[in-house]
Amino acid sequence: MAQKKKLNIKKAIKKPGSLTATAKRQGGYDKKNKRIKKSWLREKAKGKGKTAQRARFAITLGKLRKKKKWKIKKEIL
Repeated sequence: MAQKKKLNIKKAIKKPGSLTATAKRQGGYDKKNKRIKKSWLREKAKGKGKTAQRARFAITLGKLRKKKKWKIKKEIL
């Protein structure tokens, strides 16, 4: 059987921090949470050019991120 090929994300990101720098310049960076605003990303992803390409890639990487599994505590009455 063929083995599933793993994605190498480090090679896919050509210029780390470039999208964050652009977001800071254009007001799309949330200083309190230290993240790029999702609304800004969605807006920029609709356009053309490198910023739009990076925004679409950032949205895709966000979907690949593993979510924490929260344990629900059941209380016995």
